[in-house]
Amino acid sequence: METSTEAPTPEPAPDRTPESGPAPATAPAVPGQATAAQASTAESSAASATAGQAGTAQAADGSAAGEAGGAGEEPAAGAGGADAGGAAPDGAAAGAVRAAVPPASLSPSRAGDFMQCPLLYRFRVIDRLPEKPSEAATRGTLVHAVLERLFDAPAAERTPPRAKALIPGQWDRLRESRPELVELFADDADGERLARWLSEAERLVERWFTLEDPSRLEPAERELFVEAELASGLRLRGIIDRVDVAPTGEVRIVDYKTGKAPRPEYAEGALFQMKFYALVVWRLKKVVPRRLQLVYLGSGDVLTYDPVPADLERIERKLHALWEAIRLATETGDWRPRPTKLCGWCDHRAHCPEFGGTPPPYPLPLAPAAPPVQGRMGAD
Repeated sequence: METSTEAPTPEPAPDRTPESGPAPATAPAVPGQATAAQASTAESSAASATAGQAGTAQAADGSAAGEAGGAGEEPAAGAGGADAGGAAPDGAAAGAVRAAVPPASLSPSRAGDFMQCPLLYRFRVIDRLPEKPSEAATRGTLVHAVLERLFDAPAAERTPPRAKALIPGQWDRLRESRPELVELFADDADGERLARWLSEAERLVERWFTLEDPSRLEPAERELFVEAELASGLRLRGIIDRVDVAPTGEVRIVDYKTGKAPRPEYAEGALFQMKFYALVVWRLKKVVPRRLQLVYLGSGDVLTYDPVPADLERIERKLHALWEAIRLATETGDWRPRPTKLCGWCDHRAHCPEFGGTPPPYPLPLAPAAPPVQGRMGAD
């Protein structure tokens, strides 16, 4: 395993909704849309004292460099996609304003948001504040789409020229589905910035061929939406970039990153998302994935990890504690900001008290305060 020596930088999650992408051409090896996996044997809850601390955990434990919930599942609600509470209803317009509802499920990105900054989670999931499209996140979406579509071609035709030729068409398709992306290059009259941006996407796609040989791969699934409900009732959901299944039945989960690999001390945080997916697959299929693989196109590195049940039981306990902290914050309205270097990439500083802003009025009802404990009067 090779890792970069550079400090990690935030990599926004590609903006993809669970409904995006074609239906699998073959019978799914790991079924998506499952809503009730009942075989959870791990602890169903954590001590409330521990849960109350989950929202302010170290960034390296869940979102080092903003990658805990990197690519691979629904965008923040404010960005026009599905949120942690569920997918957009059928027929709903992208970005349509909906009434605030308590969160009902957890994805890697939203878990990473809460661990990075509870107030950021509130802004994205509860308030649904809009966020401007970014060049980095949109490029990630484009590259993911190209790598997914390339596998539609016969193995012998999965070449760098074929992949690069897919970029213009996928960019047109992306703009058609998300008209707000026109804002990205609205001031680029001569098209130079767009040309550089597309060239960078080409470079990332070309680098992929130095890390994997698609002519020797036949993914069982691409852009697979998975959802599982734990025995405790906690629902986990997300989108896995690629699932490979060996003839012997061993499962490999693969995720593409368009940024650079983190330093070794941040590797655990980078793997949080992959362990999340491995837990969902384990609870759905009763099979622990043989390998988790992160492919970093920005630096040309591949990070791999072979999980064991004890790893996934630990991540399950962590997620239960995290969900308890989210539940408590939802009921009390106490979403505290957690300032870090990542604040420089946040769209919501105008609403953040750390930057002199004021959050919007809390849109959910607050739980009534507990009555004070009355002491006894009289002789013992």
